[in-house]
Amino acid sequence: MKTVLITGCSSGYGLETARHFHAQGWNVIATMRTPREDLLPRSERMRVLALDVTSTDSIAAALDASGPIDVLVNNAGIGVVGAFEATPMSTVREVFETNTFGVMAMTHAVLPQLRSRRSGVVVNVTSSVTLARMPLAAAYTASKAAIEGFTGSLAFELEAFDVLVKLVEPGYGPTTGFTSNGAPRMAGLIPEIYAPFAERVFAGFAQPTAVTKESDVAQVVWRAANDTTGQLRFPAGADAVALAQSR
Repeated sequence: MKTVLITGCSSGYGLETARHFHAQGWNVIATMRTPREDLLPRSERMRVLALDVTSTDSIAAALDASGPIDVLVNNAGIGVVGAFEATPMSTVREVFETNTFGVMAMTHAVLPQLRSRRSGVVVNVTSSVTLARMPLAAAYTASKAAIEGFTGSLAFELEAFDVLVKLVEPGYGPTTGFTSNGAPRMAGLIPEIYAPFAERVFAGFAQPTAVTKESDVAQVVWRAANDTTGQLRFPAGADAVALAQSR
């Protein structure tokens, strides 16, 4: 019976991914900044731990409590939508601390045990914004694109130790709480000069041609975690698959 540790399980893709792995018979360590056990099935195979990926102490404490793991799913992330000109650099750094450095810190902490056992998988969840340009998301896109490059390079590094590294690229999921969870940090990021352009962009978001469901992403993360073909990128959702194919 394998064990997976998933970050960012309080909502959205992380929550559904934790449920999916549990349904497949795995031991699941679902982590979130503020633990809520009521969100997940009550089971001896399900543990909920506190974890803030921006804190090295929090990462160390969670891994000490977890014990050996077979798969790490770096799902925790925060969003920001707005004109880059109006986005404070403090907000840009906040996004990178979670989306980029948090992923790197988690991976850095877990790799010694995977490498020493010569087995295991790291799955990094990015976004379809790395597949096609998305307006008003420059900082967010940059934070996710950095992980795409990081993952590709790391996959080469770890081949010799039989440790696999994968990318899951979810499409647009309006039910994931991306914008609502980030509302405080996005206040004032659409100044008046950008308002006409932003209105057209948001109108398109309100009527997407395709959307990605949370279950779509959970299933693709599961597939990536169990893949042994050497495939690196796994687009998730019909829109992400279409973007990947057109690219």
